[in-house]
Amino acid sequence: MSQVSLEGRVALVTGAAKRIGRSVALRLASEGADVVVNYRSSRGDANEVVAQIEAIGRRAVAVQADVAKREDMAALFAAAEKEFGRLDILVNNAGMFFPAKFEELTEEQWDRILDTNLKSQFLCSQAAAPMLRRSGHGRIINFASLGGLLAWPAYTHYCVSKAGVIMLTRCLARALAPEITVNAIAPGTISFAGDAPELAEDFIRRAPLHRSGTATDIDDAVVFLAQSAFVTGQVIVVDGGRSIT
Repeated sequence: MSQVSLEGRVALVTGAAKRIGRSVALRLASEGADVVVNYRSSRGDANEVVAQIEAIGRRAVAVQADVAKREDMAALFAAAEKEFGRLDILVNNAGMFFPAKFEELTEEQWDRILDTNLKSQFLCSQAAAPMLRRSGHGRIINFASLGGLLAWPAYTHYCVSKAGVIMLTRCLARALAPEITVNAIAPGTISFAGDAPELAEDFIRRAPLHRSGTATDIDDAVVFLAQSAFVTGQVIVVDGGRSIT
């Protein structure tokens, strides 16, 4: 399979101050990329990510932006252009997750999760497309979820938002080809240090591999998609087999 090196590439990761976004940003830097570290409110955490990237010899910049607002997106990608003059990889990671019974789900909750999880990926991809086309090997990697494939009654709003991400990914893969590949990752339960063990117990019991995922499992999938030149319009499920049970 044709692959490209990430050495000297520029990546922008949304929601990169914490958890999966943070891990992805650091991994891309370790593979040779310079990184735009987007955050909404976690300035201190974002600056820590930048410092860690710079410590391994790559360039990075932290840029505050609400990815659900078009004006913020214009400023975010203008900052990337000014700092690096190019963009090769967009990772649409920013998102939110919270339960709500369907009968009690408010319009504000619905709009908030659809804006954060789906509208943001549309806005970011649209803003990034001209820079990614110039790259010659542009990549968009969206974060979906098992919730976009399975029906979780207490998370109707979340499931709908992530199902939308999957369809957006497929549409963009056709709309932006051949210059840009567009794929999605659908993680299962991913555990981090400090997480309550009981949160993953049901997942571990049901998943054929009998463990929750790690940030490294997701990072590996991101790097694969960032390097692959002949994969587009796909959803890579990283869930230890949970979705087949």
